[in-house]
Amino acid sequence: MAERHVVVVGAGIGGLSSALLLAAQGVRVTVLERAGAPGGKMRQVSAGGQPMDAGPTVFTMRWIFEAILARAGTCVDDVLRTVPLNVLARHWWGPDQVMDLHADSTRSQEAIGRFAGAAEAQRFARFIEEARRVYAALEGPYIRATRPTLLGLSRDLGLGGLATLAQLGPFMSMWRVLARHFHDPRLQQLFGRYATYCGASPWQAPATLMLIAQVEMDGVWAVEGGMHAVARAFEQLAASRGAKFQYSCEVRQVLVRNGRAMGVQTSTGERIEADAVLFNGDCAALAEGLLGDAARRAVAPTQPAERSLSALTWLMHADTRGADLVRHNVFFDADYASEFADIFKRKQLPRQATVYVCAHDRLDGAPSQRGPERLMALVNAPAVGDTQPGTDADPFSDTEIAQCEASRFAQLRRCGLDLSPTPANSTLVTPREFHRLFPATGGALYGRASHGWMVSFKRPGAASRLPGLFLAGGSVHPGPGVPMAAMSGLQAAEALMEHLDSTSRWSRVATSGGMSTPSATTANTG
Repeated sequence: MAERHVVVVGAGIGGLSSALLLAAQGVRVTVLERAGAPGGKMRQVSAGGQPMDAGPTVFTMRWIFEAILARAGTCVDDVLRTVPLNVLARHWWGPDQVMDLHADSTRSQEAIGRFAGAAEAQRFARFIEEARRVYAALEGPYIRATRPTLLGLSRDLGLGGLATLAQLGPFMSMWRVLARHFHDPRLQQLFGRYATYCGASPWQAPATLMLIAQVEMDGVWAVEGGMHAVARAFEQLAASRGAKFQYSCEVRQVLVRNGRAMGVQTSTGERIEADAVLFNGDCAALAEGLLGDAARRAVAPTQPAERSLSALTWLMHADTRGADLVRHNVFFDADYASEFADIFKRKQLPRQATVYVCAHDRLDGAPSQRGPERLMALVNAPAVGDTQPGTDADPFSDTEIAQCEASRFAQLRRCGLDLSPTPANSTLVTPREFHRLFPATGGALYGRASHGWMVSFKRPGAASRLPGLFLAGGSVHPGPGVPMAAMSGLQAAEALMEHLDSTSRWSRVATSGGMSTPSATTANTG
């Protein structure tokens, strides 16, 4: 049988997972990445002269990574050094209103009792129990499913799962369910933030996203070397099994022959033929024709109004004074609803906003040494980074960004954290820069926003509408976030192997020169 060859476009965690699994099964894999290093959104940049994560900061759902690595003959502990976090996050509403959420739900319940009273602590216990039931109901039929349909999900849930969702009110928004669980608006804010993990507003996200509470209770880890180290580990494993990586290599076109994807063409004009192509990028790029007209029909377009959150991020190597930070810290403003109205309705930077601060060098307490530390501050923003500069619709003028920075860091100081970015110690990333890094997105960091109960059925699955073109990443099923994107890579590898096996059987009776016949160009890329 002729050697099978797959081109993977994009070295985010979805593409890396697929590349590893395919290479481990003897497929010749070529990974093409337009950036200079692997990771996609799990990229690393220098700020204040220090390397640090510039994207996701949380390692959860460890079982997904264990499942992928087991198929490659290894495990998480063999390739990564991880430390479990006892404090999941520290939350501020003011200098004297501070509450920790713990990995141990009993400790969290006690902390909520001290913070908001015994009645709210009891409500938290009921909330967590419901989150457990929702997660248990959906893990198999949704997260592990290749691509769920409404009918299939209803069938696979069974009577128990259907009863759980019916009790929850699956057509309700997350915010309505939280208002039913908690009377203290601060706790509604705290748990409403889970919607933003999927790039959504808690007023529009489905109630089922409360299952993220269970995901966190199952464990949150810090990774030595940051989340970028996860990407590097997967890259090295895939390379050790034969995958080839080409960086600073931009793909301009998916090549199609006889109605099937059969390779790619790069920006330099090089044509690389393959038996199949796996696209690990935002599906909006395909729908907008950024990889050629023939690939437009592979997925349905994502309208600008359907985009998820973007962000302003300040990456800093700076001194901190005042507030006692842990690794993950959240600083709330008073008017939570206005934050999402500004972002999703008015398409402007929020006048009041939540600020997330990741202290990269901390675990559950103070850093190991005094002096500057590596920090990321993040504020949610609308995904309109493709608005043309200089127009009346451009919300990202230097003046407005400066005003947002001033108000948000003043908010941190009101909560007791003295922290200031400067040109020398920080790097600012705006939605416009995210759009440049991830074309066709407007800077959206989570694909299509998780708004409405039907959104789960709108994401494409591993197999696109174009035969031979497969999909992985946060814009496809099962959705955004590092573990979900990794799971999409696993599902894409499985679907792709079925495709290769079926075309191999077909090619035994095919005439010479069929899709699986390697060309001279293909031979030169191995």
